[in-house]
Amino acid sequence: MKEIITVVVGIVIVIGAIFAFTVISKFFNTWLQALLSGARVSWGSLIGMSLRKVPFAEIVVERITAVKAGIDISTDGLEAHHLAGGDVNNVVLALIAADKAGIELSFEKACGIDLATKDTGKTVLEAVRTSINPRVIDCPNPESGVTKITAVAKDGIAVNVRCRVTVRTNLDSFVGGALEETIIARAGEGIVTSVGSADSYKQVLENPDAISRLVLEKGIDSSTAFEILSIDIADVDVGDNIGARLQAEQAEADKQIAQAMAEVRRAAAVAQEQEMIARSQEMRAKVVEAEAEIPMAIAEAFRSGNLGVMDYVKYNNVKADTSMRSSIAGEQNTKNV
Repeated sequence: MKEIITVVVGIVIVIGAIFAFTVISKFFNTWLQALLSGARVSWGSLIGMSLRKVPFAEIVVERITAVKAGIDISTDGLEAHHLAGGDVNNVVLALIAADKAGIELSFEKACGIDLATKDTGKTVLEAVRTSINPRVIDCPNPESGVTKITAVAKDGIAVNVRCRVTVRTNLDSFVGGALEETIIARAGEGIVTSVGSADSYKQVLENPDAISRLVLEKGIDSSTAFEILSIDIADVDVGDNIGARLQAEQAEADKQIAQAMAEVRRAAAVAQEQEMIARSQEMRAKVVEAEAEIPMAIAEAFRSGNLGVMDYVKYNNVKADTSMRSSIAGEQNTKNV
């Protein structure tokens, strides 16, 4: 029995030794590196990170980097940010940059900015660097294929403007704040408003700084991740006479409308003329119909005794005399012509 217990104990000791050797061989270098760097990490933390499939060596290196820069960050915080999908290296470098520049930035805020910018192509490190070294945003964005913003003054002359906006990151409103696209859009809106309120394009050319003042007064950096430092007008030139072109287009449209209305009136006149011709033919038909009844009336007058032979002869004489006079009048009219 004692032999069995001895064998079991021996096996347990061997297994424990193997486990201890495995743990020591896997984590010793990392643990020793942290210890010698003054960024102590417990064995339990190293084993826990390994079991959670977290790259413990990377986490320890980032902790060492932070501690050497005077910032104490626990491995638990770095591990939690890694598991949330954040970039631990960018967060640590951003904290170091902010600390050296005298910018107040907590670890929690840095993690929040890093997670918020994960799908935007931006990084928390870039945000801190922009806060330290202001950047310049071109308006409009040259990548859009448009080099200048076109606005029209009250006199109808177009003015092409390009400006440059100098911004600095506002870390307090970076999470949830609008980015460069909003700054560009608002600056463009301010340019159009400023030029459109000018009585003449000459005023814009004489005082281009009026555009900058108006844009700054509109507070285009509100609810954005940036603070506007300055707005500089880079280029201003005169464009087309938009007012004259619009007036010409309006005149052409009015002419086409007038032509269409004249055509309607002409068609109505033609239709009325045809209607009058038809009515004239109708009246002639009625006259012919009435003339056709005259012989019948004469015959009826003979039968009833209301018309004698001499009366009929006189009627024919009058008719012949009228025909002769009409013929003579026709010949005279022909000679006069």
